[in-house]
Amino acid sequence: MKDLTRFELRKLLERPIIWGGLLLVLLFSLFLSYSSYRNMYAFDPILHMEGSGKTAVEINKAAAARYEGILTDEKVQQMLSDLAPKTRPGGINAICLGINAVWSAAAPRFSTPEGSWNGTAVSDIYGDEIIKIGYVDGWLTTSSNIVRIFIVLSFVLILAVSPIFSGEYNGVDNLILTAQYGRSKCAAAKIAASLITAAGAFLVIAGANLLFAFLLYGKEGLDCSILFAPLEFVERFIPFNITVGELLCYQVLLGFANMISVTGIALALSALSKNQLAAFAVCAALYVLPILIPVSETSGFFRILALLPLFYVQFVSLMAIEQMGSGLLYAVWALPVSVLFIVMGGFVSYKAFAKHQVF
Repeated sequence: MKDLTRFELRKLLERPIIWGGLLLVLLFSLFLSYSSYRNMYAFDPILHMEGSGKTAVEINKAAAARYEGILTDEKVQQMLSDLAPKTRPGGINAICLGINAVWSAAAPRFSTPEGSWNGTAVSDIYGDEIIKIGYVDGWLTTSSNIVRIFIVLSFVLILAVSPIFSGEYNGVDNLILTAQYGRSKCAAAKIAASLITAAGAFLVIAGANLLFAFLLYGKEGLDCSILFAPLEFVERFIPFNITVGELLCYQVLLGFANMISVTGIALALSALSKNQLAAFAVCAALYVLPILIPVSETSGFFRILALLPLFYVQFVSLMAIEQMGSGLLYAVWALPVSVLFIVMGGFVSYKAFAKHQVF
């Protein structure tokens, strides 16, 4: 069995689509990371500094360092006093001005259009929650980029796995299925090789992106709450007081669940289809379809729909559903569901390939 798995793994890794796809995703990751980094802009009225790229990161870190710690009403008023731009009544809305990351987080919640305190207390927004604040821009930018990267990687894996069974239905199946272990161990080896490839590709891409982020932004902000995120980050819509580090852990786990799930679906369709292109097209369509279904996020059906693979990558809606009594988010159900996907996909592909008629 080990020899067969190694053989099938070698066959997979000898296909240019694997290495070409991985290289494409890595280059895409590098491009997104560097582009996001270079396009950052910040201005600090206290230091009288402004700039983009590395300078913007330094300005945002310096601004966050002045107020880091537990968010209080006094800190909020100090932020607004220090950072509010000079505006006049009826002029530019100060809330919409992207001065720096601290202002972008504080202004929409606590500022009037002129830049003064609107009277809202921290407890009015967050209740009894203790909100730790600091520099979160870098890692939240990475989180946003990873969504796109994992989607691209999903399609690369679908393209890589789709031919693993269907590619044999061109005459090679006559040799495989008439061999001693063709209908049993060979199918199992193909399934194992596909899972190893999917897991390996995911670890490489996820690890590379986290490494890029650490090199660009350091470890600052991982212990800060996502609830005080700047306005431009959709992660702030997750209504639970989790840290940026916890957010990334959920995102990586959900990303892994997504890769395992799409591998299971691709295996089943590959065994059921005699055409590689058809297997890829149907798998890709099934992967994308759930996001196109018009379902309100407040409906009970959405709780089921959100446990389909694409929502693992588009993780904000899934993570916003509820927090269970254990403190874990509803999103953890994606892990057993992904196991179900791979078990069902493996079972269907194993049976379909074993029962395939040879001529």
